[in-house]
Amino acid sequence: MTRRFALVDRDGTINVERDHIIDPDQIELIPGSADALVRLREEVGMGIVVVTNQAHVGRGELAPADLDRIHERLLALLGEEGAAVDAILHCPHAPEAGCDCRKPAPGLALQAAQRFGFDPSTSVVIGDHAGDVGLGRAVGAMTFLVLTGHGREERASAEPLADHVVPDLGAAVDIIAALPRDRAM
Repeated sequence: MTRRFALVDRDGTINVERDHIIDPDQIELIPGSADALVRLREEVGMGIVVVTNQAHVGRGELAPADLDRIHERLLALLGEEGAAVDAILHCPHAPEAGCDCRKPAPGLALQAAQRFGFDPSTSVVIGDHAGDVGLGRAVGAMTFLVLTGHGREERASAEPLADHVVPDLGAAVDIIAALPRDRAM
């Protein structure tokens, strides 16, 4: 059986939402998010790919090398708590670029599926924006809107589309862990 994957948003889902993270020191984990990722990998057996829109790269406000350092910091903080992810994929384009990788477009999910050899419709998408839910819908995945980050503000527009609305990443993992292992997501 092909390994299932979780596509997890970065800002507001794993780390604390801040306006335009441009420095690694701005990365702070949401309490419980690292533990949730550990459970997702170890208890549920899912691969994990972080999928994130980073428009400030496309606007020239953040160099790609600086984004790499931000992601290195995120991985280090997760590692300190025993968590790991398989990859971090990002869309560097501004919204007006019209690319196919900016959430809610399916590009990041399709990149992850090609790289790791899974059917994106069997994945789960977890995030705090309507765009995250839209990404999941675009590939036929199970979707979770978390109420951390922008989730509370996004609830009105995203809730009708989300399969589940949960307080945080840990609550999403609770639901995923309770699903039958052989059930296609």
